[in-house]
Amino acid sequence: MIAHNKVVSIEYEVSDVASKEMIDSNKSGAPLEFLVGANQIISGLENALMGAKTGDKLSVEVKPEDAYGIYQPDLIQEVARDQFEGIELKAGMTLFGQSDDGQTAQVIVKDFNDQIVIIDYNHPLAGKTLNFNINILDVRDATEMEILQGGVGGGCGCGSGGGHHHHGGGGCCGGGGGGCGCGH
Repeated sequence: MIAHNKVVSIEYEVSDVASKEMIDSNKSGAPLEFLVGANQIISGLENALMGAKTGDKLSVEVKPEDAYGIYQPDLIQEVARDQFEGIELKAGMTLFGQSDDGQTAQVIVKDFNDQIVIIDYNHPLAGKTLNFNINILDVRDATEMEILQGGVGGGCGCGSGGGHHHHGGGGCCGGGGGGCGCGH
């Protein structure tokens, strides 16, 4: 049964409830494996999985506040165009940089002209209600090392709810081996 300090392996599909658009899936890839309680997946998904067991199939709707946060218009900023020298800008493109506190920051280019670039610091999935179709493939006790490291596969996976989260390389849910939930 899924509980704190269990390692869970899932197959998933996630879509935007409003548009019905498929956002991410690992159905033809490796399962997503994560440590429960280590903030490797969004909080709304982790909470919905609690108590489930191997073989369960679930459909879970996760509101923005339990996923990637409410869309915040104040996270849109104008930046001088010269800060993007050497980059061929396109509206809608995602860029990665460094924030004032040294963290990796992901931004989306909303618009630009010769003087300014309008960038959006909101996560691309901020403000979206997500539907997850989950197949629980395995549930096991975490090893001591996984608990000490704070996760499976080096601790990178699917970010906790709210605030900024960045894809760990595997799509919506993270990079700890596969997919859905979004890494930090």
